[in-house]
Amino acid sequence: MGPRRYHGPPVTPSSVPPALPPPLPAFHHPTYLVRRKVFKLFGAAFHIYDPEGNVAFYSKQKAFKLKEDIRVYSGEDQRQELLVIRARNILDIAATYDVFDPSNGNALAGSLKRKGLKSIVVDEWQFLDGAGREIGLIKEESLVLALLRRIILGQLLPQEYNGSIGGAPVCRFKRNFNPFVSKVKLDFTADTRGLLDRRLGIAAAVLLVAIEQKQS
Repeated sequence: MGPRRYHGPPVTPSSVPPALPPPLPAFHHPTYLVRRKVFKLFGAAFHIYDPEGNVAFYSKQKAFKLKEDIRVYSGEDQRQELLVIRARNILDIAATYDVFDPSNGNALAGSLKRKGLKSIVVDEWQFLDGAGREIGLIKEESLVLALLRRIILGQLLPQEYNGSIGGAPVCRFKRNFNPFVSKVKLDFTADTRGLLDRRLGIAAAVLLVAIEQKQS
């Protein structure tokens, strides 16, 4: 049985305890660039760069898996596994992706759930905490651009998403048009109170490149 859905009163910033990122320095940067590796024969791979252009994380999406299974490592050597992003179901337009932390006994850091039918028009995701309660949202910024992107221009238009916890802005994702390389810029600078667990933010950026690329 999966985590319970939250049916209580709305979560407000004051009621959400700050989620400290893991102590690894790579999780503490204010901005990141997630870039999909080109010309990979099976699966997918992503480099995640810090503001200085150094590789902060390396991620791999396993090929030939019925359920999405994405790993995030400290580097290309893949010696230290930092995050596991795993889909609960095989095919589901309202898919939920659990984010585990192997360095903390595979603890569930939280989950990301795509809001099914709503995302057909405007992409929308939920941030879920470790108990399965909705604590925030990621939403595509412009309805007009979303419609144009889906109906006419496809990847020619950029995508921008805003992330919030209890209505308070915590992150922003931006994907510019590039016919050869899929990449997303992630910005945490709005999260001055540390409301968002950075592990969920990094996982969300990887998913926006990996999953949305398939569904565009």
